[in-house]
Amino acid sequence: MADDGQLVAGLRVGDPEAFDRAYARYRAPVFGFLLRLCQDRPLAEDLLQETWLRAARAARTLAPDSRLKPWLFRIAYNLFVSHRRWSALNLARLGTLRLLSPGEADHRTPYEAQATGDLQRRLEAALAELKDEHREVLLLVAVEGMEPQEAAEVLTVSAPALRQRLKRARDALAAALTEEERWAVGRT
Repeated sequence: MADDGQLVAGLRVGDPEAFDRAYARYRAPVFGFLLRLCQDRPLAEDLLQETWLRAARAARTLAPDSRLKPWLFRIAYNLFVSHRRWSALNLARLGTLRLLSPGEADHRTPYEAQATGDLQRRLEAALAELKDEHREVLLLVAVEGMEPQEAAEVLTVSAPALRQRLKRARDALAAALTEEERWAVGRT
């Protein structure tokens, strides 16, 4: 499989196979990010489609040293922010975040499954209470697994500002959870 540098090189010259490989690699993570942000599957699908259209149009202008993942997430994030700004989108509810990775075998007892479901609901409620900027940084770093530098690129903030925002987000989330919930989240 081609690395991102090869994909960027292919995208810059209009190689349709490079676009297909980039789409195959990043479609699901970008969609998951959008779905968690907007909590509306049809809207997330529309924003995903627009993300890839804009990426296709702008690909030839990519700098040779561009990092593909943050670039795509930044396009998606900017589209979401634009939509939210123009439609006053309600972000009061945060989407379902799975404590188990998709496809991960579930070998829990019924009690453990119930406890995980309860924790999941409490975590979602706590995340929904956070400021948008805190929820967004946690989604990128904790859920999407981005490095802080990549998340900073997506949110168009400096790395120190991102680290500060991430610390504040984690502190706010911790304050919203009980000690037992903080311990359980730290274990998962």
